[in-house]
Amino acid sequence: MLRQILVSLSVGAGLLWSAAAMAGEAGKVVFVTGQVQLAKRAAVLDAAVQEGDEVATGADGYVYIKTVDAGFLILRPNSKARIAAYQVDQQNPGNTHVKLELLGGVARSISGTAVKKARQNFRFNTPVAAIGVRGTDFIVYTDQETSRVAVVSGGVVVSGFSGGCGPEGNGPCEGNASRELFAGQSGVLLQVQRGQNIPQLLRNPSLAPDQSMPPRGDEPVGKVTPATSLPVAVQDVNLDAQKGAGLLNAGKAASGNNTTQTGTDTGAKVPPAEVVVDPGKPVVPPAPPSPPEILWGRWQAVADVPQDAAALAKLRDGTFENTYTAGGAYVIARLKNSQLVMPKDGTAAFVLSGSEATLQLAGQNPVAAAIRDAHLDVNFGSRSFSTGLTVYTPDASMAVAGQGSITSVGGLVSDLGADMTIRGYLGGSQAEQAGYVFKTINNPKMTAEGATTWKH
Repeated sequence: MLRQILVSLSVGAGLLWSAAAMAGEAGKVVFVTGQVQLAKRAAVLDAAVQEGDEVATGADGYVYIKTVDAGFLILRPNSKARIAAYQVDQQNPGNTHVKLELLGGVARSISGTAVKKARQNFRFNTPVAAIGVRGTDFIVYTDQETSRVAVVSGGVVVSGFSGGCGPEGNGPCEGNASRELFAGQSGVLLQVQRGQNIPQLLRNPSLAPDQSMPPRGDEPVGKVTPATSLPVAVQDVNLDAQKGAGLLNAGKAASGNNTTQTGTDTGAKVPPAEVVVDPGKPVVPPAPPSPPEILWGRWQAVADVPQDAAALAKLRDGTFENTYTAGGAYVIARLKNSQLVMPKDGTAAFVLSGSEATLQLAGQNPVAAAIRDAHLDVNFGSRSFSTGLTVYTPDASMAVAGQGSITSVGGLVSDLGADMTIRGYLGGSQAEQAGYVFKTINNPKMTAEGATTWKH
């Protein structure tokens, strides 16, 4: 009975939306909070959104727009978008034409019923990229130089603007320069930079659009593609669970009644987003993390700390190979028969996951130190890396930086003229591990050395 009621409501709503679409209406505002401008006027609940309208949010602004085909366009703070076209023909999907533009900031797009039937006529532009859908729920960050796309459910096809793919076009750009991304790959996103024809596939959760501008807790909840099931099974939306979590009534007053909240938030009951995964496109589950492949330790005593007996024992038993030092007390090696497979292109930003260091002032003995402000950036296309960190004690600190090349087997070797000598490795089946030992050079006042491990 509940299913029949929901279907009846859906059909009735569809007729109402169709009538609105004939009048050039793209959707309605179903939730708004903070500073939001719609067509250069303050956005209000239930305001109609027309083709050609621009929507802009301030530093505290969020707006949820439900489209005429029951999809969603969501803008987070400091964002600006334009509804370039939203023409829906439910009877003849070939006549449907939808084009959205994100001029800056973070937006989430959830495909409506008309878009799902006419994916070839949908385009989502940023200043540097064209995004098409495979029946989808996706999130985009963009500024004037860089766009990043993450997929919640379904898939996208992304291309930089070049050749036959221009911002004036309609529908997805598909060809040798386009790249696809499907849900279920944790932490993976596509990035396009200005002048770049082919998007880069990155595995870096810290660059995800949600990190640039997190969602509110009441964003519409869609059917999220499970990362562990093949083939994909479409899951039911749990309405009771959403209601209990406050997801169906974003504007409910603190007193517990059903009136709209007075204050910054104005909203209606936000229905769950219905996101249907395209069963023709398999979702690739994320690969399990590789076991640690990089090992470092102290091969001699330093800063009143003895040799690392456990690490040296592993280095001597034949499990690891190609031992390196950077001219100091630390040694590093990688597991024999490493699983490493390096991407042919793209970049990755690594996060420090382990370290040990010493700092030695001129004329004094080295003392134990710590590491902060660390970064390691790898460019797989150019086979190069850059890194920097600060070695510090309570009494002194030293900031150092280095860059270098990546060998054909994943070795990290610093360039001549860098602030420190670096020797290390990439590891893991998807080059998700890294480690290096280092020692500073050409500084007569202070010497820093140590060992690091990284992940992304």
